[in-house]
Amino acid sequence: MAHKYGNEFQKGMVCVMDFRMEHPNPQFARENWINLNGQWQFAFDFGKSGMDRKMYLADEETGRNFDLMINVPFCPESKLSGVAYKDFINAVWYRREVILTPEQLKGRVLIHFGAVDYECHVFINGQEAGRHIGGYSSFEFDITKLVRDGKNIITVYAEDDVRSGRQPRGKQCASYVSQGCDYTRTTGIWQTVWLEFVPDSYVKHIKYYPDIEEKCFYIDCDVNSSGKVDITASYEGRTCGHVSKAVSGSGNKLKLPVDALYLWECGNGRLYDIEIEFTDGNVSDQIKSYAGMRKVGIDGYRFLLNGKSVFQRTVLDQGFYRDGIYTAPSDGALLNDIKISMAAGFNGARLHQKIFEPRFLYHCDREGYLVWGEHGNWGLDLSEPAAFLNFMPEWLEAVERDFNHPSIIGWCPFNETWDYEGKKQNDQILSNIYKMTKALDPTRPCIDTSGHFHVVTDIYDLHNYTQDVAEFNSCYKDFSENGTFREEHPGRQHYTEGLPLFISEYGGIKWDTSSENKDAWGYGEAPKTEEEFIERYKGLTECLLKQPYIMGFCYTQLYDIEQETNGLYDYDRKPKFDMKIFCEINGQKAAIED
Repeated sequence: MAHKYGNEFQKGMVCVMDFRMEHPNPQFARENWINLNGQWQFAFDFGKSGMDRKMYLADEETGRNFDLMINVPFCPESKLSGVAYKDFINAVWYRREVILTPEQLKGRVLIHFGAVDYECHVFINGQEAGRHIGGYSSFEFDITKLVRDGKNIITVYAEDDVRSGRQPRGKQCASYVSQGCDYTRTTGIWQTVWLEFVPDSYVKHIKYYPDIEEKCFYIDCDVNSSGKVDITASYEGRTCGHVSKAVSGSGNKLKLPVDALYLWECGNGRLYDIEIEFTDGNVSDQIKSYAGMRKVGIDGYRFLLNGKSVFQRTVLDQGFYRDGIYTAPSDGALLNDIKISMAAGFNGARLHQKIFEPRFLYHCDREGYLVWGEHGNWGLDLSEPAAFLNFMPEWLEAVERDFNHPSIIGWCPFNETWDYEGKKQNDQILSNIYKMTKALDPTRPCIDTSGHFHVVTDIYDLHNYTQDVAEFNSCYKDFSENGTFREEHPGRQHYTEGLPLFISEYGGIKWDTSSENKDAWGYGEAPKTEEEFIERYKGLTECLLKQPYIMGFCYTQLYDIEQETNGLYDYDRKPKFDMKIFCEINGQKAAIED
């Protein structure tokens, strides 16, 4: 019997076969790959009985259980998926046929998933290829032994429960209807699925460590066998560096000198093109990549980029889209979010409560756009030690995946670790995640938890949604004069003298341009006129720019999301005001910068 949404779905099917067909990871791209986005068979599994019913078996009878179609990579809650089912979804199934040729099967076959929320099982021709837990990080499986010449069946099962307290959900609402600053949920596949065909001997992973003083990139290179690797750097088509070395297995160290220094800076994403070739004497593995030459650091209260104090004029970006929810409708939409931010005078963003896809970070790299990498920790019960085991693997996967992006200038695993059902956070979870982040990446600062409640951190950041400009100024008067300030949570966190201070959320001024939104939400009382809005924004922002010991701000937020209407743009990214006004306010020289 067909699912009750089947007929409606078939009538209203939105075909997006040409959507999101770009390479999902330009920083590690091979020629031989297949994008699997497009139409898949689909089925709800509200009772989570599909495993018992063996829906993973690749026969025609099982295929009849898939009574719907869905547009991947859009989640079933979204309009662009063609399903648009908004209620809670316990589990889902996907099924797709793919034809493979003998030429494609000569080496190894890898299947990649950008992200699947939350627990995912992948089956190839009825056999399980692997299992992954975590709704935000990318993963892959080697399916060489499971595929065959001709028709192959890929089946994916995903379970999701944002109300369990055992999984990070970010800003996905745990209530039936979106409310406050929580929005429509995402279940199952929400990033690109793709096949990659690699030689039997291939490069598994590469990490770049730029060194400005030495004019080189130090490189860690992991391969799955033994052979020789050649790495060539070029800039705007001119070769400017090369290194060749015999390598074997993991932990290979190389030094790639460059004969000219092109620094990656704010607004100038100068990138070196990198070509990698690994050969075992027979077949070579060729990869196109890129890297940025830049250095981030902290000097007292100052944040440094390439040795210069740079004030972080950032904005909160939560990565939601009206029709795609967690998934941008196009590659152009990803770039547009950066462009509209820069048009308002921001030089970066906190990528808030969501691990963003590599394609977005690629555009940040190209544009010279500063971003903080953050996990979507909300929904996870941080009072329980088990939360560490549920959070840690996915977070480390994200840090490892995104390490090479020059646009990421810091990590922030947690945000506002409020009590969970009256229980306080387990401080050891936060301190251990901080330590593991620093061990995996010692090149960037790490904020343990944005806003509160800090345990151990490189930067002390605060959230302040005070709307009265005079009162807002008074919060930092003592700090500007003698380095002390009023702590809002003295029982849970304490400022260490000399740490950089970052006001990583402020503003959130409500301004609703839609007459249809009766439940519009924002911080404080909304201004009555545009002039009042601008005056408030100007007063709050100039207060922070004038502080001699504050290294940056993050305004809430770039665009509206559903009922939350405190964006400078609406949900469709249309400006609510003349952005030149905000660009001028934000662009004023900060007291702390060079």
